[in-house]
Amino acid sequence: MEIKLKEFHQLSVTELYQVLQLRSAVFVVEQNCVYQDIDGKDQKALHVLGIIEGSVVAYTRCFGPGAYFDQSSIGRVIVAPNKRGAGLGHLIMKASIESIEAVYKQKSIAISAQTYLEKFYQSHGFSQHGSGYLEDGIPHIKMINF
Repeated sequence: MEIKLKEFHQLSVTELYQVLQLRSAVFVVEQNCVYQDIDGKDQKALHVLGIIEGSVVAYTRCFGPGAYFDQSSIGRVIVAPNKRGAGLGHLIMKASIESIEAVYKQKSIAISAQTYLEKFYQSHGFSQHGSGYLEDGIPHIKMINF
């Protein structure tokens, strides 16, 4: 999988379409969650794209400190359903953590994690901080990697 880091204005129309299509397919349709995915924050994000044969199959968006949490943050972590189980989630998280360190010069990263993925994020050095909560009707926990 090839990793590309892009600011919003650097995304091609095709890349942006593929990212939004993937996010909608998983976060809205698969998870049966009606919410405003296009939230006006993509323009402020660093987009981490995982590409295989010209298609976006894994993705995250990263922010500097203060955009979501006091720390830098990673969100919209996603792997295409037909590519799951091949370790791409781990690759995109590793690339995202490295990108935050390189671009924002930050080591501390916070995420709003879906509760069922707690062990996945723990494997990347994150630990739970605070109580669980509902975000768009889905159980989440705040996790921080120091």
